[in-house]
Amino acid sequence: MKSFFQFLTEATQSQASMQAKKLNLKSDGHGGWLDTRGNFVATTEKGKLVFLDKKKAKAQEEPGKKPVAKAQEPEKAKAKAKPEEEPKAKAKAPEGEDSGEMMSDTLTVAFGRFNPPTVGHEKLLKAAEKAAQGGDLKIYPSRTQDPKKNPLDPDMKISYMKKMFPDFEENIVNDDEMKSIFNVLVTASEQGYGSVNIIVGSDRQAEFENLATKYNGDLYDFNQIRVISAGVRDADAEGIEGMSASKMRKAVMDDDFESFRRGTPKSLDDGDVQALFDAVRQGMGAKKKKKEVTELWQIAPKCDPRGLREQYVNGFIYRIGDIVENLNTGLIGEIIRRGTNHLICVTQENYMFKSWIRDVMEYTEVKMNRRMRVPGKPNTLDGTTGYLKNAMAMTGTTDIKNFINKYKKK
Repeated sequence: MKSFFQFLTEATQSQASMQAKKLNLKSDGHGGWLDTRGNFVATTEKGKLVFLDKKKAKAQEEPGKKPVAKAQEPEKAKAKAKPEEEPKAKAKAPEGEDSGEMMSDTLTVAFGRFNPPTVGHEKLLKAAEKAAQGGDLKIYPSRTQDPKKNPLDPDMKISYMKKMFPDFEENIVNDDEMKSIFNVLVTASEQGYGSVNIIVGSDRQAEFENLATKYNGDLYDFNQIRVISAGVRDADAEGIEGMSASKMRKAVMDDDFESFRRGTPKSLDDGDVQALFDAVRQGMGAKKKKKEVTELWQIAPKCDPRGLREQYVNGFIYRIGDIVENLNTGLIGEIIRRGTNHLICVTQENYMFKSWIRDVMEYTEVKMNRRMRVPGKPNTLDGTTGYLKNAMAMTGTTDIKNFINKYKKK
């Protein structure tokens, strides 16, 4: 029979295991964790993952150097006493002649929905290019797809992005593992980048800055994280400044091709624009010249804030316990608190985040593979692998084989 201490130990280890699995880390069997390249990056301490700095990680990989790593810990503490001086020096480096050394250690990223891509997004990509200053630049389109706010599937969306923004074709990354900004930052940290620039619209700068810096040193480890605004966004402005994916989806709903055309680059020919228009319409499930497809607040909440507000205040949407996805960061969590116009949510790994009601959607992912939607709530979504795993666990089933009766009459 297991002792009470053993039960506690296994419980804490399972929490660390869940977090490690989310970050694609593999156990070495002795409380340590390896990244996708086989590097030692974290240990299990008091039931939580503790990420190591590069010096300590190397010591763990080379057993002969373990005593040296322990002797250097006081130096690490001293180095942490001067956190403000190093970032300032690094922030000025791009303007100087010695910026090449920093660029090799800095990654500039842009993470967004781009659904559908617009001329406004081109402004974002150019701002990212400027911030990178010749260094590494990666653009990560989100992976979410749904009929209301994300009508294009990731592959189609990225295909159109490369047509619309040919100068950034090599920078646009199609990786189905990059579902949230956390996935992007963890991967960048694993790849050895010491600093990261995150380019966002001005209306999302505070959200990304708070979220990215909050978990630095926990999920990932950067010397410096800069969240840079791509410029002011004005929904009421004409032209590029006021263009948004919400307006593009509204144009499709209204069957207004001319307005949709104004939201695409002039370099894109009419045939490609028409194809994109039709793809968005198909993804939304809208029929030609049928305007009553769905309510405006559902597909373009920024264009109908009053409708969204009424639904929220009356308690029709985003209730306590509902699972939602932040459309800006890709984070998925359970609503634990409702504010006047915002939500406080917690992810499966117990990471808390705040979202404006205009920036979230109900999470209805049908490809959820995990058994628990959130801690304490089993996955019961029909058609998902997670639901199958729960059913197998409850019935004691260990294996399932697909059987096709080839003799059955059709």
